[in-house]
Amino acid sequence: MKVLLDTCALLWFLRDDPELSEKAAQLIESPDTEAFVSVVSIWEIAIKASIGKLPTPVGFQDSLEDKLKGAGFNILPVGFHHASRVYSLPSVHSDPFDRLLISQCKAEKLIAITNDPHWGDPRYDISVFW
Repeated sequence: MKVLLDTCALLWFLRDDPELSEKAAQLIESPDTEAFVSVVSIWEIAIKASIGKLPTPVGFQDSLEDKLKGAGFNILPVGFHHASRVYSLPSVHSDPFDRLLISQCKAEKLIAITNDPHWGDPRYDISVFW
């Protein structure tokens, strides 16, 4: 199974935070799961941390990529096809980070791991797990 973590799910996973559902944590850690983290989430964390809306994760600039890869995550870059497909998404969600992550889920046929109810809107036509 191939999954993409929403930014909140990624942060909760890295912090071992109980906000992440037990089912989601088990799926992420399953040897049968190919888990992806998008550079969109890294960008979102960087922006929100730089303006004080989010505490900066320890080792964010120096070792986060190594930490993610060491935990078995695949890093998903943003391609032209991801960005351009945002245009055709229905106007369910206004958050630009989430819209690009949803576009990546659609393009790459990934199951989204998120607790955001907007992602489950049937017009997005993606699978959501929580």
